[in-house]
Amino acid sequence: MTQTPEDLRYTEEHEWVKRIAPTRVRVGITDYAQSQLGDVVFVQLPEIDKDVAVEESIAEVESTKSVSDIYAPLAAKVVAVNEELVQQPETLNTDPYGDGWLFELEVADAAGLDATLGELLDSAGYQGVIGG
Repeated sequence: MTQTPEDLRYTEEHEWVKRIAPTRVRVGITDYAQSQLGDVVFVQLPEIDKDVAVEESIAEVESTKSVSDIYAPLAAKVVAVNEELVQQPETLNTDPYGDGWLFELEVADAAGLDATLGELLDSAGYQGVIGG
């Protein structure tokens, strides 16, 4: 069974979002996404300080099966990327909710982030998307 931790929010594009500060989130791909991709061999991360729009394609994950775009789950600024994935892309397969995070985004205010996170799927909602 696919893991969908309760403390995360999810998108229908198979990204997870975790609030790590009042105005900051960490983003990665779900366990379901990594299992569908197969062995991840390459990750292209977004540029730090880039302003991104919601649902904008900002990163790419390449596996032995396909190449998948990663979309921004909210409008924000990229404030950190997981450089470890450049050298060890397989971490997305082994630890998608931990060391396999992709990037961090920051927004202007906490109230706006509250509202945006409230619009994303919870664990049960994401299970519905993937047929869990």
